[in-house]
Amino acid sequence: MKDSVELCVVDIENMQDLKFVKKAAKLLQKLVSNGAAIGWVDPPLTEEVADLLLELTIASENSNACLIAAWVGQDLAGIGYWRRYNRPTHYPHADIEKLAIDPRFQGRGLGRQLMNQLISTAVKAGIEVLTIDFRSDNERAAKLYKSLGFTEYGRLPRFVAIGTDRYDKMFYALDLR
Repeated sequence: MKDSVELCVVDIENMQDLKFVKKAAKLLQKLVSNGAAIGWVDPPLTEEVADLLLELTIASENSNACLIAAWVGQDLAGIGYWRRYNRPTHYPHADIEKLAIDPRFQGRGLGRQLMNQLISTAVKAGIEVLTIDFRSDNERAAKLYKSLGFTEYGRLPRFVAIGTDRYDKMFYALDLR
């Protein structure tokens, strides 16, 4: 990557910066509008993204979540986060719920950098198993996750419906013990 990338854990102070919230909302809206499978069928409202980010930063104060932003200069190039399962039997487990990279920065290793940082913060938080799920047509994601040591532990055939198209929902896990 020719431009330097800065990865930072987002905390409450960052959340008070409305520019960050607006940039994150714009990034997620743009990705969803272009068909990215990141958890929304329709682009999320800015308020919905703001609520999600605030929830994550509050949970991160107790090591129950971690939100990481990737910056290239003044551009928000990507975000990713994990959230701990809060059931007592699942407490040492967390799910990487989002990994979103701006198309301008895809294919440059930014997803790998973000994933490595997410894994590192999960280890420090005492997470034993990280899980992630994604739509089966996202072959680039599958390749990345496998290269980081994730293994498939399940699949729901034709579970995701986008109009008349159907996709498998893939489940991967990384054992951190």
